[in-house]
Amino acid sequence: MPRAPQSPAEYWDTYMPHRETGEQPRPVVGRFEWTQYPGHGPDHELLDRPATALDLGPAEGKEAVSLARQGVEVTGVDLSPVQVARASNWWRDELRVAFVHADATEHLAMNAATYDAVYSVWGAVWFTDPERLFPLVAKRLAPGGVFAFSQAEPVPGAYGAQPMRGKWLEGRSGELTVLRWQYAPQMWADLLKRHGFTGTAAEVLPAPVPDRLGTLLVSARAPV
Repeated sequence: MPRAPQSPAEYWDTYMPHRETGEQPRPVVGRFEWTQYPGHGPDHELLDRPATALDLGPAEGKEAVSLARQGVEVTGVDLSPVQVARASNWWRDELRVAFVHADATEHLAMNAATYDAVYSVWGAVWFTDPERLFPLVAKRLAPGGVFAFSQAEPVPGAYGAQPMRGKWLEGRSGELTVLRWQYAPQMWADLLKRHGFTGTAAEVLPAPVPDRLGTLLVSARAPV
């Protein structure tokens, strides 16, 4: 039987680092990608022109590095120590990016820094209750700053916290389960407005090839 919902840290420590054995090569960094299809959709232009940015759930760190190479000071916060260690090793020569091991909500609550942009690419926003996360993001955005995130398009009617399961390590029975939050685009826009954000935009970008999963893309601004 599937196990009870686990922390996202346990989930990602289990699955993502074990896709390959041995030391993995450093990924290639190109344009800033919001979707799972290279070259599809907007790039970092969605974030306007920030001087500082916070990446919630950077995983491999490709988007953080892509943005840093545009001259932005980027902090990537991930609750998986395995992911943070790997990204920190890969990108140790990138002077404008730093990776921090922390829960997104705890980092936002405890750190007094403000940012011109806060973003999440299939990252922490997907796996955190927006009722907890959005007020914290609002406090850490500079006036007029951009909050943007992407994730898989929602399954119609399956809204709110939904379980996502994955196979346990080879040779063991059972599964790990983690919760992810999904809503229709207008529901995301309404949530953001309720928490004080302005200029909200939410849409599903269809996949560039037929019968493939689209990408939910949401953006908003802090009041000026």
